[in-house]
Amino acid sequence: MAGPTTAERGGPKASKPARAAKSSKPSASGPSGSPRGPWFRRGPVLLGLAAAVLLAGGGTWALYGSSWLRVEKVGITGTEVLTPEQVRAAAAVPLGAPMAAVDTDEIEARLRGRLPRIDSVDVVRAWPHGIGLKVTERKPVLLIEKGAKFVEVDASGVRFATVPKAPKGVPVLELTAKRSPSLRRFDEERLLHEAVGVAVDLPAAVAADTRVVRVRSYDSVVLELTGGRTVRWGSPEQGAAKGRALTALMKAARSARHFDVSAPTAPAVSGS
Repeated sequence: MAGPTTAERGGPKASKPARAAKSSKPSASGPSGSPRGPWFRRGPVLLGLAAAVLLAGGGTWALYGSSWLRVEKVGITGTEVLTPEQVRAAAAVPLGAPMAAVDTDEIEARLRGRLPRIDSVDVVRAWPHGIGLKVTERKPVLLIEKGAKFVEVDASGVRFATVPKAPKGVPVLELTAKRSPSLRRFDEERLLHEAVGVAVDLPAAVAADTRVVRVRSYDSVVLELTGGRTVRWGSPEQGAAKGRALTALMKAARSARHFDVSAPTAPAVSGS
């Protein structure tokens, strides 16, 4: 009779199936086992954006909403005839306004419109609390007599101010061209600009001694100097050459009373 089988004798049990091999793919969990999904990876980016928004908002508030960067004073330089008080009043800079909100172009336009004596002005922010106004005034090169007052004319022919007293060293224009045949071609406004050109071309020493610029026509400009001296300038053309010729003549003939530089290549003197 056959003996009992191994299973019947309580022999070793059949081995369990082997566990599945661990996957070689990286785990999606973090060090503590928490999942690292898309939101986790975008977290630093979102935090950075939030910080940037906060910083931008804080900067905007500092520039426009806080009391730190506001206009407290207005500095003025470059004035000669005008006073700083006149410029400050015409500029109307809004004290207490945020520095960043000040419209510098508007201030410049306001100054030039209200004070024609101003040729140019630089408006700058002087952080943290100031606005600077650097003024350049027009300089008169000729005067037009108007009753008991004088109209100042600059080197561009701009009439910019009327003053009760003639500024020292600025000649008066005498325009007597109403009967001139050339008036049809060269009207009084054109002759005014030509007279301005003559005044600009004068050598500094001669300009200081010139009292009157008399214009009868385009070709007839005469200068009256101190000491009863006169200069026949002729037309406004070749101004620089005429200035050099006149300077040489006045050095060579110091006692002369009348100078003629209408033809600068052949100047003449008389009345010595």
